[in-house]
Amino acid sequence: MTAVDFGSFVEELAAKSGEVILPFFRTSLSIDNKGTVGRFDPVTAADRAAEAAMRALIHKAFPEHGIIGEEYGSEHPDAEYVWVLDPIDGTKSFICGMPAWGTLIGLTRFGKPVFGTMHQPFLGESFTGDGEAARYRGPAGDRELCVRPCAALDEAVLFTTSPLLMSEQDRGAFRRVEQRVRLSRYGGDCYAYCMLAAGHIDLVIETELKPHDIVPLVPIITGAGGVLTAWDGGPALSGGRVLAAGDRVVHAAALKLLQA
Repeated sequence: MTAVDFGSFVEELAAKSGEVILPFFRTSLSIDNKGTVGRFDPVTAADRAAEAAMRALIHKAFPEHGIIGEEYGSEHPDAEYVWVLDPIDGTKSFICGMPAWGTLIGLTRFGKPVFGTMHQPFLGESFTGDGEAARYRGPAGDRELCVRPCAALDEAVLFTTSPLLMSEQDRGAFRRVEQRVRLSRYGGDCYAYCMLAAGHIDLVIETELKPHDIVPLVPIITGAGGVLTAWDGGPALSGGRVLAAGDRVVHAAALKLLQA
């Protein structure tokens, strides 16, 4: 598998998922709730169809590869190469007709993320990274992604999908950071991480994530020069509580408050 063939295949996966998803967007959708009692975790036919289409392409091209997907679980997760798929990250935005969602496609080798893509077919945008570099492609052209410097926490712009998704204890820790930053905004899901990689925001703080929510984003963030860890400062590949920052100074300051 050469770099050229790999890049072409990821583009094929992204294009196929977009072809499947777009006919459902901003239409009357049947929505299932796969959450536990009192928790709304929507899934639609678009989620399932897009993941099935991507799995079919992977099975055909790389039958020896493993797959971890949000909708259909794991196949050979101990393989050398494992694809990590989230067909629609931001399904709640999707069902509301808002464009803050995307398809996440990641690839790990021996458990380490080596490539990631966030594709937004409605806007025609893709954010990709391999841990060493990251790029944007879309209506604004084709360019490298680079995080921006931020001298202090009180100059930072912070995003989270919603504090309501956090436990009471985690929400308290989040508030400690939120009270210090210049601006705090809610929403975005995977898009917030890509805006961090593009140099538009400085911090993303989340909890309750699954591996498919974060693994594809790791090579994009790190490729753009950012840092992404768990709240304990360790790797965030298992999901859970995640802190992403464009500047290591701000990351350290936020981490200290989250652990206080």
